[in-house]
Amino acid sequence: MTRFACASAATLTILLDGSRLMACEPTPLAQGAALHSANGMAFDAAGDLHVASFLGNEIVKLRPSDGLVLGRIGKSDGVDGPDDITFGPDGSLYWTSIVSGEVGRRTPLGVTTTQHVASGVNPITFSGDGRLFVALAFFGDALYELDPDLVDPPRLIASNFGFLNGMDFGPDGRLYAPVFSEGKVIRIDVDSCEDATDPYTECDIDIVVDDLSFPAAVKFDPLDRLHILDQAGDVHRFDLVTQQNLLLAQLAPGLDNLAVDALCRVFVSSGNDGFVVRLNGNGSTDELSPGGMIAPGGLALLGTGSAATLYVADVFSLRAFDPATGAQTGVQAGELGAFSGPTLTSPTNVSPDGSNLLVSSWLGNVVQVWDPIAEAVLESFTDVELPSNAIRFEGDVIIAELGFVADTGRITRHGTSGSAVLASGLGAPGGLAASGDDLWFSDWGTGEIFQLIDGGIVLSPPLLLVDGLDQPEGLAVRADGKLLVVESGAGRLALVDPATLTVTPLATGLATDLPAVTGLPAQLTFSGLAVAPSGTVYIAGDEGNVIYSL
Repeated sequence: MTRFACASAATLTILLDGSRLMACEPTPLAQGAALHSANGMAFDAAGDLHVASFLGNEIVKLRPSDGLVLGRIGKSDGVDGPDDITFGPDGSLYWTSIVSGEVGRRTPLGVTTTQHVASGVNPITFSGDGRLFVALAFFGDALYELDPDLVDPPRLIASNFGFLNGMDFGPDGRLYAPVFSEGKVIRIDVDSCEDATDPYTECDIDIVVDDLSFPAAVKFDPLDRLHILDQAGDVHRFDLVTQQNLLLAQLAPGLDNLAVDALCRVFVSSGNDGFVVRLNGNGSTDELSPGGMIAPGGLALLGTGSAATLYVADVFSLRAFDPATGAQTGVQAGELGAFSGPTLTSPTNVSPDGSNLLVSSWLGNVVQVWDPIAEAVLESFTDVELPSNAIRFEGDVIIAELGFVADTGRITRHGTSGSAVLASGLGAPGGLAASGDDLWFSDWGTGEIFQLIDGGIVLSPPLLLVDGLDQPEGLAVRADGKLLVVESGAGRLALVDPATLTVTPLATGLATDLPAVTGLPAQLTFSGLAVAPSGTVYIAGDEGNVIYSL
């Protein structure tokens, strides 16, 4: 097992048993993807590949031959949660910010401007004659034409398509777009309607392909061949004349977008795994940017010894690792927006629940009891407000909820007799830890740790133990009753003594502070913490796409 490697004696770190001091720096047990999700892609005039990273708040320029990073622009450049990208005739880079509803433009001189369209703005593309179009998906459902200078108001073409996604203009001058929710690809004459509410009757639309699973993007190559990406993992090339649909490659589910270069080479991105690959003619791929964890959050350790498994909530996937070697042993894709059905939601946190897992998702607004062996949802809790964490306590489920508006966070208890609010008016509760009939929680928003239940009695108000922490999240109880906490803002693991109310740093330099996308919860992903019976501590580093062990 990779432990914390010792460094110079100038940096002192207290070992977990508190018996002695050593100088240590964190090293990873498991390393994830190079990008925090890989989303929309486009080639510039020089032939370099640009990749949007929604969770990473950046657009990265890669050399298409080998994936070498040639440059990147991020939040300081005005990029915020980019989903899709395209280049304009003048070389300007455009992007859509799906949550905030902004469309951004960066000129070749580095001047950035934005225009608000609507929440859900997602695919973006130019026509051959230089007209700019965007569509809404998931948080809206409409097609617009924009002023390329982002000055004049958007022109609404139509709404209620069924979520148009990555789109492109064909050789016939029509706009081709996948309809994500209906498993088909359509083409539309963008001048055939305006302000339409029933586009399939009011607009000039043809169905091109209608037997797909979750089509997410289409692109034409220089030979005018249509390429279709299905989020389920398939990449097709469709012949508009013969209607032949050729399967080019089968990849892992969770694909996001594709791009085709001047040499007709197809490049594919993954939202779930963060990879970027180039397809070969035989169905194999060449990796440009490696995949893996894209924003590790909550951690849960099940089993002991050689049978132990470390589960990681990774926003769009639930991953399983060997806690001894760091090797990934399994992955289960989550369903975005699956509230209480039979499928796994998008996991933003996870905790052990006997042989099962408690999976929390503020994205899906649900807490699920998940059987990782049967891959089945056993129970769902939906009467919640953006759950950030959940643990089992005295047979019930304790849930930390962020609340729909600021400072309405709360801790709730759910059992056979119903649900109850144990604490309310909180900033951003997240960390939960229990021992016997005692329970504690951390508040990311206020920098505090509280005891909520003492000897089975709910404390009202909760007892403040310590404050002044830097965004405390992951929380665990040691055998001696002391608390371990991850201060995500400081990249630090600390020890809290409830008896003396002292805080002692244990490890620093943790990559745990991934900046949030505007419009999402400020803490974005959870800096999780898990402790093995042996005393080994596992920490999730969302900013570094890494799992540490200590």
